[in-house]
Amino acid sequence: MQLLWQFLLLENLREILASCFCGCCCCPTGVPRCGASLHEPNKALRIELNANANCTWQIQRNANQTIRIVFSHFKFAPSSSCETESIKVFDGASTASALLGQVCDGTDAVPVLESSSDSLTFLITTNSVPFTRNFFVYYYFFSPGSRTENCGGELTGPNGTFSSPNYPAPYPQFKYCVWHIQAPKNSKINLEFQDFFLELDRNCQLDFTAVYDGASTASGLLGKVCGHAQPTFESSSNALTVVLSTDDTNSYRGFSAQYSTAPLPGPMEPNTTLTCSSDSMRIVLSKPYLASLGFGEAHLQLNDPSCRPVVTDSVIFSFPLASCGTIKKDEGHSITYTNTISLAAAGSTITRQRSAEITAQCTMSNNETLELIYTTTNNAIQKLAAGGRYNVSMAFYESDLFSKPVQYSPYYVDLNQTLFAEVTLHSTDPNLQVFIDTCTASPEPGFGSLTYDLIRSGCNKDDTVVTYPAFENHGRFKFRAFRFLRSFPSVYLQCDIVICDSNSTNSRCARGCISRHKRAISPYTWKTNTVVGPIRLKRDPRAAELSEYLTEVEAEKTPNLQQYNFHTLAFVVLISNILIVVAVILKHHKHQGGYRYQNVQSSL
Repeated sequence: MQLLWQFLLLENLREILASCFCGCCCCPTGVPRCGASLHEPNKALRIELNANANCTWQIQRNANQTIRIVFSHFKFAPSSSCETESIKVFDGASTASALLGQVCDGTDAVPVLESSSDSLTFLITTNSVPFTRNFFVYYYFFSPGSRTENCGGELTGPNGTFSSPNYPAPYPQFKYCVWHIQAPKNSKINLEFQDFFLELDRNCQLDFTAVYDGASTASGLLGKVCGHAQPTFESSSNALTVVLSTDDTNSYRGFSAQYSTAPLPGPMEPNTTLTCSSDSMRIVLSKPYLASLGFGEAHLQLNDPSCRPVVTDSVIFSFPLASCGTIKKDEGHSITYTNTISLAAAGSTITRQRSAEITAQCTMSNNETLELIYTTTNNAIQKLAAGGRYNVSMAFYESDLFSKPVQYSPYYVDLNQTLFAEVTLHSTDPNLQVFIDTCTASPEPGFGSLTYDLIRSGCNKDDTVVTYPAFENHGRFKFRAFRFLRSFPSVYLQCDIVICDSNSTNSRCARGCISRHKRAISPYTWKTNTVVGPIRLKRDPRAAELSEYLTEVEAEKTPNLQQYNFHTLAFVVLISNILIVVAVILKHHKHQGGYRYQNVQSSL
């Protein structure tokens, strides 16, 4: 049996080597070296690029289908950054479309992205370093929700089993299956593939299984496997994610796997918190937790050793975002601030060879500030997460000096009066820039169906709007009070604000007005909005004076009504009685005029 298995394996390797004899395994034909327009329902691309490349590929799908693209291998120049080298994927026919995601040298995953429009575009840029970059990309069209798409699933409990579709028969082509394993709290997961046979190729570019150390594919990648093996994996927490991705070349029997759980070893559960805001980063560590690691408050330092903690019942580091050696990085789709607390054994000198460390990271993304703190001890990672928002405010000012804000609400204005508005980001990072992407007016505070655009996608939509150049952490513009106010008592203003790194030359802020129609959802993940109002028209002064006069007269009359109530009632009763008497006399007189009388002469 063993000899038979070796024979089959050798035959498989012979086929692979034969297909790769040209030096390019599964080489696509007729594909331009730098960019292309693709219409085939599926295609594999092996791409090699040198320095200073800027290449765009555009994929057009069939009707009622979705594009799925897999970046199964990428090798950028060593030590390159996302600012200088990256793959950017856009949900549309050009690089002006919504950004789906970005792949860089430090991407710890096998990126798999799906379009929501009828096309998908990806752009690869490289820096000036002399180096041959290698990428393997394949895409295919599929129908979401179809029966053939159903695979993967949710696994819970202390143990379980799962297998690839059709196992032990060959797995289907163009499958993307995701299994989420959730074990009991305070446990780790041991994953074992009892049988594993996928297509074998260099770098596992075609069919592969990827395992992530967490609840999603955004967690750290533990490994990517293909061919014939019996891999095992161990998580650092109670969550694990397993992915199977296949193409259309060769199919084998797939895999059968089982998982079990065990208690998390090591120190007690970390008692740490991280709070991120536009102003600062605050890390709180409990003394018992530090003691369980064998450390005390005297053995802690940030990237900048001069920044010391405040020690009370806990050990507290609180510092401005852009200080204490914090490392800031513009990821293209987010801005992160990272600092590290070094721990050294008691009694020893702190060195850069850390036996343990606590890394705190604030990521500004998706209309909020995501906060992540994790502790590394003997390769065991504990993670905590929290949430927050940008601290942004908006106000009207009395003039273009922007020195005196309007303090009262509602804000009464004249028709065609020039209004001055300012949006302020309250942050200690001096290298952030505020960009006003969209401003919409509505007579309803909930911004219902009736709205009017002043600014849309950075473009002035109202003839009276004037935007001011970016000034530190302020965004400013002015406009005239418009005719909404003739028909409605109030107007509210809502603005979408984009926050960028002012040092980035390719940010949304730097691009300014985008006149092409955009999707409703902004592709820029560090976006927030703010609302101000209501604005109301001033009343006509003459009408106001008349109204006030009538109000005063009515107010003077009101106290006297009770004083004369009895006399008025008596007068009304008297008049009523007089009218009744007069009516009776007139009636009697009418009856007398209805008979004839003769004068009787006296006989005397």
